[in-house]
Amino acid sequence: MFWGGGILVYRTYALYQEEKEYNVIKGIVPDFGYDVKLAIQVNGAKANDAPARGLYKTEVQCNGEATGEWDYNAWNLKINNASEGTKCNITFTSGLSESEYQEYLEAGVNERRNTYRGKDITYLYTNKELYKQIENCSFDDIYVGDYIKTTDNNHNVTWLIADINNYLHSGYTDLQTCHATIIPATPLKYDQMNTTATTGNVYNGKELTAKDNSKRTNIASYVGSKMKQETLTTIFNDYIKPVFGDNVITYTNLLADQYDGNRSNQFGTTNGGASSGWAWYDSQVDLMSEVNVYGSTVWSSSGYDIGIDNRQYAIFQLKPEFINSYGSQRFNYWLKAVAASAYFTCVAGDGRASTRSASASIGVRPRFLIK
Repeated sequence: MFWGGGILVYRTYALYQEEKEYNVIKGIVPDFGYDVKLAIQVNGAKANDAPARGLYKTEVQCNGEATGEWDYNAWNLKINNASEGTKCNITFTSGLSESEYQEYLEAGVNERRNTYRGKDITYLYTNKELYKQIENCSFDDIYVGDYIKTTDNNHNVTWLIADINNYLHSGYTDLQTCHATIIPATPLKYDQMNTTATTGNVYNGKELTAKDNSKRTNIASYVGSKMKQETLTTIFNDYIKPVFGDNVITYTNLLADQYDGNRSNQFGTTNGGASSGWAWYDSQVDLMSEVNVYGSTVWSSSGYDIGIDNRQYAIFQLKPEFINSYGSQRFNYWLKAVAASAYFTCVAGDGRASTRSASASIGVRPRFLIK
């Protein structure tokens, strides 16, 4: 306030705005199709741009109906209700603590995980910025539902960001690496779970060594399937590794590897057969569980089928139509759980939670994590 001719005058915010020097600063605000003007102060001094990422407290004030908030992850300004003529003042003040900064980042990641955007971020993949944004755990310009289009080995694939950091602190070995969970928008190929209609087969008589160095014999269920032992390995080598290379994470997954034909299952039959054991294995690519897709079990024969795949992917919460379709295309595909002696679980093209004979050939839509 100030004295003018003996009269006490309060300086309004509107007048305060007019005294600021506003500029159109590209890269700080979204492109609304018109210019939003900004006035920036850093530690009390006028600035022509935002400071480099750092420990700053921020305050944003905008005119009219517009409201603004500083996005610490993307390090730019988010504006709601912007219109032609919107102006915003942004004040940066040093003194934010490291813990407060990390809280802002975590809040930003949670927002990205709970927001469907559906943006083409192939350019981030091409210029390697994608991996930088995951590595620094900020996910600056990565949201659930964003996609990457690649052509490699004559495979044209659209890869979806299915979730963000959803396996943190899971695994026999604690997974502490920031990551994005990736799925193809549509099945990569069509194949059988097994060459015969069985879920209790011993794959080539193999004995496997689990992560805890225990010897696993009579390997069956998901781990013992042709799908896990051969098809997914081929898919990884032909489709995934050529595109994402060493950025695919190897982590420990708890997988069903035993089968008991005397156990009951969701079909309600006393001796219908079910998964009966599991172990920790290093893994890079797997089929999804029913919980990953639907948010619950439906036909999965036992808890051994689920393991750490016990949370629904954000993409299926935000865009449930992606469970069995993408664009105008509907499709079916395998899930990793045993349903009964001859059946594995699957997603049907009409949207049903379903099962199919292990020897049927349907879609393969795996998931993997990148760092």
